[in-house]
Amino acid sequence: MAERTFVMIKPDGVGRRLVGECIKRFEQKGMKLVGLKLQILGEDVAKAHYDEHKERPFFGDLVSFITSGPTVQMVWEGPDAVAQVRKMNGATDCKKADMGTIRGDFGMSLQNNMIHASDSVETAVREIALYFNENELWSYAMPDDGWLQ
Repeated sequence: MAERTFVMIKPDGVGRRLVGECIKRFEQKGMKLVGLKLQILGEDVAKAHYDEHKERPFFGDLVSFITSGPTVQMVWEGPDAVAQVRKMNGATDCKKADMGTIRGDFGMSLQNNMIHASDSVETAVREIALYFNENELWSYAMPDDGWLQ
């Protein structure tokens, strides 16, 4: 059965015009896009997104960065989507990310690392609900569904 995961292209990815490149990579992998938005996050949503870091000294910097410009929120679906997308994104610290990953190819630092993806199925459920209503997510068949399982 297909799994869903949440992905957000951060302000540095949008500002560097790399949204299409990120989407292209997920589509080429065989993932199915089932939700998509472009928005500048408010502080409340940003704080909820980074809630697990609220006691850490860098929390304010995370919130400030993610609210500094437009972001793209997406929900992708596919077999083992959470692990596959995280592997495609690469290490959180772009300087340690493998070439061929999104962060390895385009990222410049630890905080400004282009893209976020859920780290577990449970986190994906929470993050998807933070950004999308159920009526904003689409279920549909693709001609290649049988080939990509």
